[in-house]
Amino acid sequence: MDLDEAGAPHPFRYAAVPRLTRFSDVLDEARYVPVPDAWWIALCDVVMSTRAIEEGRYRSVNMAGAALIAAVRNALPEADTPFVFGGDGATLLVPPEHRRTVETVLAATVTWVRETLGLELRAALIPVAAVRVAGHDLRIARYAASPTVDYAMFSGGGLAYAEAALKRGLHAVPAAPGGARPDLTGLSCRFEAVPARDGLVLSLIVLPEGGADRNVVLAVLGELLAEVEASPGMGRPVPESGPAMRPPWSGLREDARGHGAAAGSRLLRLASLFLSRGAAFALFRLGVPFGRFSPRRYRRRLAANADFRKYDDGLRLTVTCPVATADRIEARLAAARAAGLVRYGLHRQGAAVVTCITPSLLRDDHVHFVDGADGGYARAAAMLKRQP
Repeated sequence: MDLDEAGAPHPFRYAAVPRLTRFSDVLDEARYVPVPDAWWIALCDVVMSTRAIEEGRYRSVNMAGAALIAAVRNALPEADTPFVFGGDGATLLVPPEHRRTVETVLAATVTWVRETLGLELRAALIPVAAVRVAGHDLRIARYAASPTVDYAMFSGGGLAYAEAALKRGLHAVPAAPGGARPDLTGLSCRFEAVPARDGLVLSLIVLPEGGADRNVVLAVLGELLAEVEASPGMGRPVPESGPAMRPPWSGLREDARGHGAAAGSRLLRLASLFLSRGAAFALFRLGVPFGRFSPRRYRRRLAANADFRKYDDGLRLTVTCPVATADRIEARLAAARAAGLVRYGLHRQGAAVVTCITPSLLRDDHVHFVDGADGGYARAAAMLKRQP
């Protein structure tokens, strides 16, 4: 352990973790550093998310999953908080000095999701020390999607343990009293679904089988990444020019509820949202700069910053690729599963969707979570669970 001049341990800082600029390097587990025992894992997921998606509520599910990330970032604007978006949930790492703040945010987010989106969100706050007591580890790496945005990657089995604990009700965070609202400034789903180019959009989850040779599993994952990266556009589901913006009336009532408008002011809120959305729609459609804001630059940065691939002891991808590429990937996975190396779930669909967190239009560090437009990660996870 590194020591400072006084001989005390250096505090862990996520910002000091070296940045990886090639995604394939996330498979090199020597590049991961341990998360201290004193830190906490904050996580949530939507209960029965697959049913909600089958009812056509995938945008609400994605919004519920991203809400915790937006709320924590707004509550702790100066903190560099590692996070992972999972489609129907999210995970963040929390330093001990911010635990109480994040617990309050978690509770408020559970209430907001229930009262405004009509979904049930379960939440937990788990000490990293408990992960290691249970025989697992938690190590972190930092992947630079672009010069301005990083995404956290994990190894050691700690997140899988935390997700299982969440589902068992361990370390649960109860909902806040009715009417509680987190600060969700910047959270939006304002863009159209992005149609697949050259084939389809593939959402994929691949996890190692217990007892499998780790090096062999990593070789399989490397082959899958190479297959994706050889496809047109290296599998990026969002084109360089960015997605098209939805018309201002699309999803208007849902967003008005999401902003927590009181019944007496709902009509006024709808009108205000429609006007602001209409102005934004016109700016993006025309591509005309407004002051220091450039719609074209924003959309290009959105594409560069998009979070469409992640690693936490296994691969989670939402990529666009030819049908033949998807077929080869599925055949390779079936063979690896038959060999006792991996478990997997996948889902094919015609488009991807983007959920955005943009606290400021004038900065380039906005983040954008990509999922499949037909349930993506949640449907892939459902397939994974069905495997014996």
